[in-house]
Order: sequence, then structure tokens, then C-alpha cells
Amino acid sequence: MRMKNSLDKRTKWCYCIGATGRDAAYALVSMYLLTYVQYTMKLTVAQFGVISAAIVVCLIWDAVNDALMGIIIENTHFKSGKFKPWIIVGAVLNALVIVALFTLRPQGWGFVAFFATGYLLWGMTYTMNDIAYWGMLPSLSSDPKERDTLVTLMSVFICVGQFAVAGIVPTVVAGNAIQAYRVTALIVALAFIAFQTLVVLGVREAPRRDDAEKVTLRKMFTIFMRNDQLVPIGIASLLFNIGNGLLIIFGVNFFYFEFGYADSGDLIFLFTVMYGLGTLFSQALYAFISSRMHRMTILKICMAAIAVGYGMLMGFGYVLPKNVVLLNAIGFIIFFFQGLYNLAVIVMLNNTIEYDELRFGERHDSVISAIRSFSVKLAGAVNQGISALIVNTQKGKDWVDKAASAWFMEEYPLERVCANNSMLVRAGKENAHRAQFFAQLDATPIESNLNQYIVHENGIKLRVTQALVAVGLYKPLRNAVRKLRRR
Repeated sequence: MRMKNSLDKRTKWCYCIGATGRDAAYALVSMYLLTYVQYTMKLTVAQFGVISAAIVVCLIWDAVNDALMGIIIENTHFKSGKFKPWIIVGAVLNALVIVALFTLRPQGWGFVAFFATGYLLWGMTYTMNDIAYWGMLPSLSSDPKERDTLVTLMSVFICVGQFAVAGIVPTVVAGNAIQAYRVTALIVALAFIAFQTLVVLGVREAPRRDDAEKVTLRKMFTIFMRNDQLVPIGIASLLFNIGNGLLIIFGVNFFYFEFGYADSGDLIFLFTVMYGLGTLFSQALYAFISSRMHRMTILKICMAAIAVGYGMLMGFGYVLPKNVVLLNAIGFIIFFFQGLYNLAVIVMLNNTIEYDELRFGERHDSVISAIRSFSVKLAGAVNQGISALIVNTQKGKDWVDKAASAWFMEEYPLERVCANNSMLVRAGKENAHRAQFFAQLDATPIESNLNQYIVHENGIKLRVTQALVAVGLYKPLRNAVRKLRRR
């Protein structure tokens, strides 16, 4: 049976709104789990290195698991539909894993084993929901205009979920970070389940025929290789996600080294705002632009604009003046056209499902849609590996040591740490040698460097420091230490 070309409002809005909770949950883990580990757990360099390696391995497996999950969903024949059971089961299981990751706190190597297992389970359970949710998208309508509108609306709610977590979490974790992360994880996990329940109860799956032949691993590779439109789009999606991820990873360090550690916090916030505005504007305008321009033309324009934007960013402070307004304008340009590019690729990838059905008389929503998730996960593993290689070069180690020393010992005012220590967390996010650094701080007497002592961990020492600030003794002590340094 052919799919309906027109979506009813209930299905349209329930499906799109449902993206809010799931992407908020994904953002919480992808953006803040490693930060939570770095700054609330006392780990050795070896333990943290094993955790970093485990993340890369899990991401690679997660990318492979996306394709396997597509096969499982494609062979599903539940009465409630092909996608809905996996959407709700994946949401519930993933929510439980998220709460566990931010709540259970074994120590030492026990935590390393727990983290590796938990991160693997998080990826696998999220894949259940992710492949089913995105696989449902092309099955809802085959009308190109309707699909453009659906993708645009869904992307807006994706941004709402992601930016809600990105903006709120750094504020609420100030103070007792461990308890704040626990409560935040519980709230986000419940929101994940609630929003996905809305999808299950509100979306009407379009009835269609199921192919008689069961999809196997061999059949999956046949589907991929015979679709000459899918292969280049999959490669384009992978390269895009690698480039976008590297920009985010190294962009934070760019601000620290170009503007100094004390002033970069506000600048990073403004640049994040440009990221949000650029992405939202591109998603809101995509349906309008695509109705007046061929998608291949959109891709060419976006590639040219992104290349220009990256070139301007590389020349910032050298060829171009070192101006904050100019920097944010460059950021807006990059993020706007990256958003357009990403949406065009998603729509084109989903359209290859109809292309495959037209040529070969078979329809495989879940298997083909899994390419998007596969490219995202594989790009994440590649980016994690690249960042680790750079950090472990001698130059990278010098940069990290410089960042750690300057930020924690000299540049960052204690008052801001006490008022909002989440900024400290964000600042040290890329510090792979955190454990070694704090071990050196432990070995340093308080009399020799007050700042070293007061920023160590969110425990007794920080509370002592906050007490000093509260009674007005911090500044006199700080000034005395500075005078001793000058001598």
C-alpha cells in the first residue's frame, strides 16, 4: 500500500515536538558527561586515559550498531507498528542508563569499568530509539514539500532541546555539582520518556506493505551499494559531521589562546548564541529556500559560504582585525550555512528511500535512515581520536599545560569560581592531564600559592574558600600572596 502524501496536524506536531526530549537527553550526555567525570571524580591519568579510549571504542561500535539496529527494525512486525515499540523501549532504557551514569559513583578502577559499561549501554539503548525515530520520518509522507516542512519543524524542536540543556546546565550545576547533575539527569530522563510517549500515542503510522524478503546483513550491504545516490550522500554526511565536530572541539581552545582565559567565558557564550541563532534561522528558512532553489544548488552555495567562513576564521587576528563583532558575524555565517547544508543532506538521504523503491521495488526506511546516525557516530569517534592525537603531541601537551597553569593559577578570579564554578568546568573541559595537574596542586603548600589550593575540587577546600570570601578574608590573603610572589 502506498503512503499517504498528506500529514494530519496531530501526527505532524506530535512527531516534531517529540524530538525535544530525546535531543535534550542526547545533549546532556554528549556535552556534560565527560565534564561531570573530570570534575567530580578523582581519577589518575591512567584511569582517565582508559575512559577516553573506551569512549572511542564505544562510538565506533555504536556506528556499526546503528546499521544492525536498522536491520532489526526492518524485520519487526508488531501490531502497534514497526517503529513505535522501539521508540518507547529505547527511550525508557536509555533514560534509566542516563540516571545511573550521573548517580552511581564507584571509586577508582571500579568507576572506570562502570563508566565503560554504562557508556556502551547508553549508546546501544539510544540507538534503539534513534534509528526507529528517524526511520519513521520518511514513512510519514512521500510528498517532497511535506517532508521539507516536517524536517524543518522537527529541527526547530531539536534545537530547543539541545540549547535548553546547553544553556541551563552550566547555571544549575554551580555549587553542589554532584547533586545538581543527579537532579538534572532525572529531570531530563523523565522528559525524554514523556516526549517520546507523545510520539507513540500521537503519531499515526502510515500503513504500507512489508517486503517479503527478510533483511540480513548481506542484504543490508547490497541495499547500500546498489543505491548510487545513497553512497555519495552518506560520505557527504560523514565529512560534514567530522568538520563540524572539529570546529566545536577546537573552537573553545581558540578563544582561550586568542583572548586570554579570564575574558573568554563571555565570548564563548556569545559565540554559542551565534551558533543557536544561525542554526535556528537556517532551519526556519529551509522550507522557503528549498521551494525556490534546487537542493544541489543549496549544497554548492553552502559549501562555498562555509569555506569562506572557515578561511575568515583562520585569518582572524592575522589578515582580519581582532574584533569581537567580526568574529561573531563570521560564526553566524558558518553556522547558518552549516544548518542549511545539514538539512539538505538529511532530506536528500531520506529521498533515496523512494529512489531505491522506484528502482528495485523494495522499501527499507530503517536501514537507509540509519546512514545518518552511522555518519554522526563514526564522525564522533574520528573527532575524539583526532583531538586525543593532537593533545598527546608535544605541542598539544604544551598547550594543555599552559592552559591549566594560566587558567587555574593566575587568570581566573576566585569570586567567579565561587559564584559559578560551572565556568571553571567548561574552561578545563579539554584538559586531558587533569589528574596529574591536581596531584601537583595537592603537593603544593597553601602558603606558596593560595589560588592552587582554593580551586581544587568541589569539596571541602572549595567550601573553605567560599567561607573566606563570605567573611571578607579572601582578598587580603590573595593580595598577601601576590606580594610574596613579587618578592
